Amino acid sequence: MTVLLEMNELLDTLEGGLRGVLEARGIDNPVLIGIRTGGVWVAEALGKRLGLSEPYGALDISFYRDDFSRIGLNPTVTPSSLPFDTEGRDIILVDDVIMSGRTIRAAMNELFDYGRPASIILATLIDLGARELPIQPDAAGQTLALAPRQRVKLRGPEPLTIELQESGQ
Repeated sequence: MTVLLEMNELLDTLEGGLRGVLEARGIDNPVLIGIRTGGVWVAEALGKRLGLSEPYGALDISFYRDDFSRIGLNPTVTPSSLPFDTEGRDIILVDDVIMSGRTIRAAMNELFDYGRPASIILATLIDLGARELPIQPDAAGQTLALAPRQRVKLRGPEPLTIELQESGQ
């Protein structure tokens, strides 16, 4: 049976992991960028916990996906919002769930269109470990191995909750 941690426990673990990475790398002024939609919600929660005063950014990677020509345009595409310069900055890139690594690759491609960051730290609430690309989070709230019919779904933004769903097949 797969057990999901409670949201505060997930955020506590993720925050602790991030603080450790920031300290080890000597980073004291990072900016947060969340990947729409769940990553933005998690970035907002992390920003409060980390005491970051700078506004966080939001990426919509719809046009950067490697399956864009196959699946078409998401009907809820919204522009990315980066209220700061990314050039030379230490960025904490946040997503709710990492599985294949393809979403993160798309997000990094978009980020580099805005400038060359000094570093990118990857933070995720849930790491499902089913990589297709060699992309690993620097900090995760929980690592899970799901059964074939299981999915993780983040709901929010208020309250921020996560649930394990079973598909019908």
